[in-house]
Amino acid sequence: MLMTKLIFLPVALFVLSQSGEIKTSEQLIQAMHDRYASSWYKTLTFEQETKQYDPNGRATSSTWYEALSLPGRLRIEMDSARQRGVIFARDSQYVFRDGKLVGARRSIHPLLLLGFDLYLLPVQETLAKLKESQFDLSVLRADSWQGRPVYVVGAKKGDSHSPQFWIDKERLYFVRLLQPGGKDGLQTQEAQFNKYTRLAGGWISREVVAKVDGKVVLTEEYSKIKAGGKLDTGLFDPERWGAIRWR
Repeated sequence: MLMTKLIFLPVALFVLSQSGEIKTSEQLIQAMHDRYASSWYKTLTFEQETKQYDPNGRATSSTWYEALSLPGRLRIEMDSARQRGVIFARDSQYVFRDGKLVGARRSIHPLLLLGFDLYLLPVQETLAKLKESQFDLSVLRADSWQGRPVYVVGAKKGDSHSPQFWIDKERLYFVRLLQPGGKDGLQTQEAQFNKYTRLAGGWISREVVAKVDGKVVLTEEYSKIKAGGKLDTGLFDPERWGAIRWR
């Protein structure tokens, strides 16, 4: 596995102005971390009603089962028999079909990082991963999203294609991701974290919406959500995909 070089930035970059105003992306990530680092849950399980939409808007529904151990580990079982699924661990992605590992590659999962991990990772490590993911941390601006003020990192106003993430200004949680997609990078992929509620010292988005060029391609609705329970670390070991049960 490739190793990520951590970038240690001067402490002064993380110091807010005397008014407490956030003026840089580094300050924003520090503020998010500091708000929830001592309280955010470290494990999470839930069932997910998944709807995948074809080009004509017809939906196919299925139930997925997910487990997180934070920071950095996510298991997705795409059927009840654990024949299809994905593990994200150690900044890598492992894909399973017919109960067998069929692919592995380095992959920083941006939604896992922005929605969960950054509250528990060292700030410098989060910044390094964001830079590796091609977010321009020199760009920070204000905007609004679904009637609430937000920070936008990575793109100037009017740019809805460059890699960028949107953070609720008051509650300091992730709400939106935009980035190039497709083989030629000309598509715009979007992910939304919606319907937030409080959960075990943190928050949980109970709805995720994925779009390509403004058209919905996937929706996720979460239920049977449990935080803070004990999870076997073997759940996130690709060599033990079929051996460990958690539900």
